[in-house]
Amino acid sequence: MPLNDTSHRWSRFLYRRAENLLALMLFVMFSAFLLQIGFRYIFNLPTGIPGELSVVLWIWLVLWGAAFVIREEEEIRFDLFYAAAGPAVRRIMFLASAAALLILYAVSFPAVLDYVSFMKVERTAYLKIRFDLLFSIYIVFVIAIIARYLWLGWQALKGSAPKEFDPTKVGSGV
Repeated sequence: MPLNDTSHRWSRFLYRRAENLLALMLFVMFSAFLLQIGFRYIFNLPTGIPGELSVVLWIWLVLWGAAFVIREEEEIRFDLFYAAAGPAVRRIMFLASAAALLILYAVSFPAVLDYVSFMKVERTAYLKIRFDLLFSIYIVFVIAIIARYLWLGWQALKGSAPKEFDPTKVGSGV
């Protein structure tokens, strides 16, 4: 079995597990939301735990999804000029934006680490989750984005132009 086939199968497996975790977080967040509505309006017993759980899961859901589930072609961007450009110009535009992202994330990363580690002194109001654990997903997100754009930038440098935008194939990602 070729190495590429094995690595492709592993990457698909890991991608599916990231999607599964994302779906689980969405399910728990939605359930907490319904629970909050039930406690507040049916039992007249407002509680903060479901609301706080929803907020925590929303933060994790957005950053986890952006780091591991959303593909490059699904990213939201202003692509009026990008779509009209030829492959060589698209490659240059992609390399410029990838370099800017890499520089910004790399320069901000030490401050992010300091802030997240400093936040271990604070806890959430109801669930008592330490903020450093809550915000640790941002560190994972930054590392994943840096790795992604290093890889995609390397591919673009080797001559692989980003995919051309086809408005007839725009969909929901399904």
